[in-house]
Amino acid sequence: MDKNQIREVIARRVALELKDNDVVNLGIGIPTWVPNYLKPGVHVVLQSENGMIGMGRTPAPGEEDPHFTNAGGAPVLPEPGAACFDSATSFAIIRGGHVDVSVLGALQVDEEGNLANWNIPGKMVPGMGGAMDLLTGTRKVILAMEHTAKGNPKIMKLCTLPLTAKGQVDMIVTEMCVIEVTGNGLLVTEIHPEYTAEDVQAATEATLLFSENLKLMRDL
Repeated sequence: MDKNQIREVIARRVALELKDNDVVNLGIGIPTWVPNYLKPGVHVVLQSENGMIGMGRTPAPGEEDPHFTNAGGAPVLPEPGAACFDSATSFAIIRGGHVDVSVLGALQVDEEGNLANWNIPGKMVPGMGGAMDLLTGTRKVILAMEHTAKGNPKIMKLCTLPLTAKGQVDMIVTEMCVIEVTGNGLLVTEIHPEYTAEDVQAATEATLLFSENLKLMRDL
């Protein structure tokens, strides 16, 4: 699979986790692809921590409005009924538990559901942003991420990068499989038909558990 195919596989599968009327926060990168693959009749409300609820599609060239951007600074269009507000109100929504699902990328995730997604030592970074609040204030956290980075595992026994939050990840979706974070470890519940369980484990530092009812990844 090329990069775009990988992103599509991940985004399609994550989209199945979103339910009608869910309030959803999307991180940058692969998560922004997810709304493109929602099933007919499923309408989600997109929230952005920079102070907007009701984000719509990405504008075509020439349609951009400088008043409307997502948290990454990319232009977006508002849906009918969208609202803008200050950052304090936005984080009150997040910290108050009003976001149903957060979909985030990851640099590393580990067997305990710990996430590192904001800092690589020695590199310039803008800061953690709202990720820490989203991880602790959202009802369900899904990671939409490539399984490896240049062949190196991203799903670890224990994260080696600075953590964003401890024990907050519920589900991991990669191009290879779907993993649920459980009290007993990382449980693979679905697998892409191009891979075997041995392939998935070989690309993963963490020790994986494989469901007795292991299924093929849905919506491929």
